[in-house]
Amino acid sequence: MKPGIKKPRPSWAEPYKIKMVELLKMTSPAQRKKIIEEAGFNTFLIKSEDVYIDLLTDSGTSAMSDRQWAGLMMGDEAYAGSRNFYNLEKAVKKYYGYKYLIPTHQGRGAENLLSQIMIKKGDVIPGNMYFTTTRLHQELAGGTFSDVIIDEAHDSTSQHPFKGNIDLAKVEALIKKHGAEKIPYICVATTVNMAGGQPISLENLRALRKLTQKHGIKIYLDMTRVAENAWFIKEREKGYNRKSVASIVYEICSLTDGATMSAKKDALVNIGGFLATNDHDVFEEASNLVVVYEGLHTYGGLAGRDMEAMAIGIEECVHDEHMKARIGQVEYLGQKLLEAGIPITEPIGGHGIFLDAKRFLPHLTQDEFPAQTLAAEIYIDSGVRTMERGIVSAGRNSKTGKNYYPALELVRLTIPRRVYTQAHMDVIAESVIRTYERRAKVKGLKMVYEPKYLRFFQARFERLK
Repeated sequence: MKPGIKKPRPSWAEPYKIKMVELLKMTSPAQRKKIIEEAGFNTFLIKSEDVYIDLLTDSGTSAMSDRQWAGLMMGDEAYAGSRNFYNLEKAVKKYYGYKYLIPTHQGRGAENLLSQIMIKKGDVIPGNMYFTTTRLHQELAGGTFSDVIIDEAHDSTSQHPFKGNIDLAKVEALIKKHGAEKIPYICVATTVNMAGGQPISLENLRALRKLTQKHGIKIYLDMTRVAENAWFIKEREKGYNRKSVASIVYEICSLTDGATMSAKKDALVNIGGFLATNDHDVFEEASNLVVVYEGLHTYGGLAGRDMEAMAIGIEECVHDEHMKARIGQVEYLGQKLLEAGIPITEPIGGHGIFLDAKRFLPHLTQDEFPAQTLAAEIYIDSGVRTMERGIVSAGRNSKTGKNYYPALELVRLTIPRRVYTQAHMDVIAESVIRTYERRAKVKGLKMVYEPKYLRFFQARFERLK
């Protein structure tokens, strides 16, 4: 058996039943070729109705439960003091343990508030690999992101079980170079997105906490997929196999000073997020700023019904059976691709499968945008929409204007929660395999339009001759 390929797991089924379906439009390869050309070979610019299986993102694309839909009918749409806010606040305290809550329209709203409050010009913000919106908010606030993730995270073939871990020596080197006063906080992401959904360990987080307390530095968690990270700790970290996902999530949060949350992932809602903190001064400042950017501090850009659905989703996402099925579906797809010899990021991560475009299309240079190209080719083959996580997403250095060249050039096949069946996973795998079989004929792309910020959302490309 090849390295990384597991023995077949026993048959399993999702811990829910389907009450409603959404009918999809089917398209031909010729139609899809025209569609992707008109979209500038950018899968973000394809109309949703022209997509068969949508793996663009797991953000806001999950299926809500009957309890969440019922919760929408309980929306208290008062401008101030909505009872749904207090239900959400109660859920955050119960499952995450943070003292104070500021709701926001989604995660990047919380990132903006945290950056505006904590960062001064010239500050350095260490983190376990960049994320696009997080880094941009830090830069716009005058700070500089510094990657302190372990080296194994940049190697898609490494079998390290916790590739999201922070390299403590890198953190200490930054403290020595810049001084602790120039590091307002360390941003720790759970199941690190740009590394392929790779988790952090509690052992590493405890060691980081000890180091930061020594130097008076805060830790803020990007807890977007904290429950998925907890599942990997349960599966991989010694002493946690009998612990519940809920108890592990609480322990992760207890080792930090606060968190930003995009509830559109773990918490199973279509919109929503929050900034949570144990620091009253941060809370007080955020309560003022949120009124400027989002809305009153008891709704933060959300309807009451959205906060109610979020409160219910926070509770549902830490159920062990839910997480077993969620991660199980991702593993099912990943194992099918590994068995076919497809180069992916290993170990299989939490929220999706990440194709290694450098190994998939080795004849293309990074300046020919291999991940962007591969995402377009998969769409043409089957109508499956994926997304690029490589040089396009990495963007440019804000000071020099030069492209960042990340070690990882990936295509993300992001699995929405409670949406697709194993039959859909089979269709996806077959499409990727067909594309791999004709990989030598694939030509790269050139960028013909580049927006100022977060270019991967709106950039346009043309096929190289």
